Amino acid sequence: MLISVLFSLRVRELCSSNNRGDWRSKFRGVLERVLFSTLTTLPCCLFLCINGIMLFTLRSKALFCETSRYILLYNLLFADTVQMALSQLLYIIAACRITLTYPVCGFLTMLANLTTVVSPVTLVVMSLERYVAVCYPLRHASIITITNTGVAIIVIWAIGSLNILTRVLLLLEFPFGALDSLQMKDFCSEIAMSGGSMSDDYDKAFTCALFISASVAITCSYIGVIVAARSASTDKASARKACNTLLLHLVQLGLSLSSTICNPLLTALARVLTRIVFVRIQNVFYVCIFLFPRCLSSLIYGIRDQSIRPVLIYYLCCRLKYSVIQPRLKAVIEVEC
Repeated sequence: MLISVLFSLRVRELCSSNNRGDWRSKFRGVLERVLFSTLTTLPCCLFLCINGIMLFTLRSKALFCETSRYILLYNLLFADTVQMALSQLLYIIAACRITLTYPVCGFLTMLANLTTVVSPVTLVVMSLERYVAVCYPLRHASIITITNTGVAIIVIWAIGSLNILTRVLLLLEFPFGALDSLQMKDFCSEIAMSGGSMSDDYDKAFTCALFISASVAITCSYIGVIVAARSASTDKASARKACNTLLLHLVQLGLSLSSTICNPLLTALARVLTRIVFVRIQNVFYVCIFLFPRCLSSLIYGIRDQSIRPVLIYYLCCRLKYSVIQPRLKAVIEVEC
C-alpha cells in the first residue's frame, strides 16, 4: 500500500553523510528527484485525466445512472481515482522532502487505506451482478435493482470504514506522548504511521482474508457462468462476454494484490541494491503495478462496452464532430456539438 512513498524512505536511509555534504552529490540528487518525479507524474496525470473523463461519462447519460453495473463501475473508478491521486500527492510531498504533521499524515493514509479496500470488494459485487445476469436472467431485474445496488455500495464503504476504525484503535499503541511535537521527522507513509506489531499482524490478516475471499467469490462466479453457458437456454454470446469480464476482474484483483505485497519486496531490494538502481526499479513498479491497474477499469470498459465507448470517445475528443461517424454512434450521443 502506498508504494509510491517507499523509495523516499529508503533513499533517505541509504544516503551517506559525506554525499550530503558534497554539492555535486546534492545537485545530482535534486536532478534525480526532478527526473523521477516527472517520469511518474506525467503518467499519473494522464491516467487521472482518463479516469476523470470516464467518471464524467458515467454521469452524462440516464442509461449509465439507471443501470446497476454502470453505477458499480462508477464506484470502482471513483475509489481508484482517489487512491491514485492520494498516492501521487504523497509521492510529490516525499520527493520535495516535505514533512507533515501526524494528524494530516494519518488522515491521508487512512483515506488511502479506505479506497484500497473499496476496490476489490466492488469487483466482487460486479462479478456477482454478472453471475446473476447470466444464470438468472429472468430474475435479474428484480434482484439487481437501483435500491439494492445503493445498499451494496453502502455496505462496501462500511466494510472499508470498519477496517479504518480498527486501524485507528490500533494506533492507540503509537507513543504519541513521547513525541516532542506533532511534526513528523520522516516522510508521510503507512510505515511511518504503523502502530506496532499488533497493527502489522492485523494488516496482514485483513489483507489475506480480503483477497482470498474476493478471489474465491470471483472464481465461483466464473465457474457458475461457464456451467450456465453450457445450458441450451442460456444466451451463448452473453455468457461468453460475462466470462471474459470475470477473467478481467480476476486480473484486476491480482494487480491490486501485487501492489499490496510489493512493499516487502522493495524493502528487501533496498538492502542489496545501489541507491540509483533501487529508485529506478521502484519507479517502474510504481507506474506498472500501482498506477496502471488503477486506470485499467477505464480502459477495459471504455474499449469493450459498446454503450460507453462512443460517449467516451466523444468526450476524449473534446466534443468535436467527426467527419465520418457511424449512425449507431449518433443514436447514443444525443448531445449537440
